[in-house]
Amino acid sequence: MSSRTSQPLSERAMLIAEQTFPELAARSGREAYKSTLSRTGAVVVKTSEGQMVERRSDGTTVLIKHLPVGKRVKLGAVLKRAKSGV
Repeated sequence: MSSRTSQPLSERAMLIAEQTFPELAARSGREAYKSTLSRTGAVVVKTSEGQMVERRSDGTTVLIKHLPVGKRVKLGAVLKRAKSGV
């Protein structure tokens, strides 16, 4: 086994590396979607209209359920978990 010691990244190198994260995440998401669709023939996704649908490899979609409207939260708001009555 070889022992590799990595050099610490400079601030500039770190900033450059961090700029690629959004692109890497988007590419990985697309690849996972395509891979799952090709392996299983269908993928369950949430649409922008607030629906959960199954997208099939033949291009058809099947509505699974309507999702409740999300609650908008202002930037910086602090949310607290509601206590359950149990």
